[in-house]
Amino acid sequence: MFKSNAFDYINVLGKAMDAAWLRNDAIANNIANIDTPGYKRQDISFEAELERALGYRRYISMDAKVARLRKAELAPRTYTDYGNFSYRMDGNNVDVDTENVALAANQLWYNGLATSVQNEFTNLQAAMRSS
Repeated sequence: MFKSNAFDYINVLGKAMDAAWLRNDAIANNIANIDTPGYKRQDISFEAELERALGYRRYISMDAKVARLRKAELAPRTYTDYGNFSYRMDGNNVDVDTENVALAANQLWYNGLATSVQNEFTNLQAAMRSS
């Protein structure tokens, strides 16, 4: 049996898609709680986790970094954004305009990730046809 790294990028893209899905849920929850006194907006931290997991080594290729990545450690984390900040008298810090912009940006991010996964599978199919 041989070891293949063919799915390394697909696995990382899948984790990123999971994080984008969770961020979509967090944004929807923020919008749903816009009138809840004392509610603090939630967000998902994934990009920083991915950057940390890939490391800062300059002379290693991205392929090698992704191959070494421990996917189990690469998990999105929910956090309270600006927990001590509130510009409203009721203590809520959710702004509907900001949430709508974040939702649109997250949807674009998710669609881009889905396209990348599709392209990776297209590349795998082409490689299988040529061999």
